[in-house]
Amino acid sequence: MDMNSGDRGDTAVVPVPEPVAFDVRHLSEQQLAALGVSHIAYVKPVIVNGVAGFAIHAADGTPMAVAGDRDVAVAAIVQHEMHPLSVH
Repeated sequence: MDMNSGDRGDTAVVPVPEPVAFDVRHLSEQQLAALGVSHIAYVKPVIVNGVAGFAIHAADGTPMAVAGDRDVAVAAIVQHEMHPLSVH
């Protein structure tokens, strides 16, 4: 087979899945809790052993880490390819 002939008969075409639309008003409590878990992390001020810090939580509320500075907390989230959100 001539590689320059343009014959690409052995190349598989992978279909691209259609985006799925859903109405967030009809999500179950479990679906809502799982929404964004791997993409969103929350930063909130906390006091740990009398010292101020910033807690990092997954979207479902799972504690992930504590940082001494808000900028460090946000940088850690971004470094892990997530989106930081503040909770007051």
